[in-house]
Amino acid sequence: MKPAAISIFSGCGGSDLGLVAAGFEVLMANDISKYACMVYKENIPDIEMVCGDIREMNTFPKADLLSGCYPCQGYSQGGARDIKREINSLYMEFHRVLTIVKPKAFIVENVSGMLRSNYKENLDNQLSCFKTAGYRIVGPTILNSYDYGVAQTRKRIFIAGVRNDIDVNYEFPSPTHGAGKLPHINQQDVLKDLPEWPEGEFYDLSFHWYYLSRNRRREWDKPSATILSNARHMPLHPLSPPLVKHGHDRWQFADDRPARRFSYREAALLQGFPRDFKFPEEGSLMQRYKAVGNAVPPPLFKAIAQSLKGIM
Repeated sequence: MKPAAISIFSGCGGSDLGLVAAGFEVLMANDISKYACMVYKENIPDIEMVCGDIREMNTFPKADLLSGCYPCQGYSQGGARDIKREINSLYMEFHRVLTIVKPKAFIVENVSGMLRSNYKENLDNQLSCFKTAGYRIVGPTILNSYDYGVAQTRKRIFIAGVRNDIDVNYEFPSPTHGAGKLPHINQQDVLKDLPEWPEGEFYDLSFHWYYLSRNRRREWDKPSATILSNARHMPLHPLSPPLVKHGHDRWQFADDRPARRFSYREAALLQGFPRDFKFPEEGSLMQRYKAVGNAVPPPLFKAIAQSLKGIM
């Protein structure tokens, strides 16, 4: 019998694809974004996706595992970095669902910026909430998706909890890729054979000064820089000319060859989604980018979920 999981703040399904691949039965998922829900239903139709505000939900099925990736804009380097924003207190909703479901274990994901010293009080509040709910806390731990079979450098923090009455010591999984393990996966591995200029699938407006304040291009044999939910800041495709530093926070293209950002489909592949992952036509280009950039890479979540199965 498969262990059962509930997913909240599920986005377009990155974490849940990982759960399913790890052998979990996901009983229910939830997200407030209508387009993310549409993408989820298109690609994982057998799981009940409840689209709506988690704050208005009070009934949940019993489950062994609760997973969630509550929003992080207040901590993200690409966000407003305002810790007082209401969105930064949504961990209280995860805590509320945790106390209702009382699963054997839970796992949450968030941006590494949450570990900055000026956000310590908020992070400590989260850990305290989870402890008072009756869980032994593991983490926060930073994991890099590149070390788990994803063609992207993406560092995120993970917090796990094991219910106090379960006598198991949990540890996050060791890297599956790298020295002495499986070879790392790079951009060439996932983008080969794709069209060079997929018209209508990439954000093609100019590169403003902030975009050129850092190097956003990597060679083919390297992982991509972090895939973001903001299309304007999406990393450069390797076919673009290199960027050369001309001063503090000032980079310029080495030559006049055409340059472009990754398309939303390429971004999905660099996040570890399968090639046949579908995007409903109702969504705008920006909505597609946002759904992909906000997702958890499925291979990384698969590794974490597999390491939790022993507790189940």
